[in-house]
Amino acid sequence: MEELIQQIVSKTGISEANARSAIETVANFLKAKLPGPLAGQVDAALGSAGGALGNVDLGNIGSSLGGLFGKK
Repeated sequence: MEELIQQIVSKTGISEANARSAIETVANFLKAKLPGPLAGQVDAALGSAGGALGNVDLGNIGSSLGGLFGKK
């Protein structure tokens, strides 16, 4: 998760605390919407600080979040 936080900070210019809060908000939203087995994968992907969840590149998610916050 730390790698994703740093990507969001660098791409959006928001604080580390705000980036962490955004990630936790998105993760909790996804876990609430996904079926149980998939919801557990959200924590696994973020906890590993690895690069991808299935075929979704977390780096690209960071870029997308940057667009939501007004930066690209």
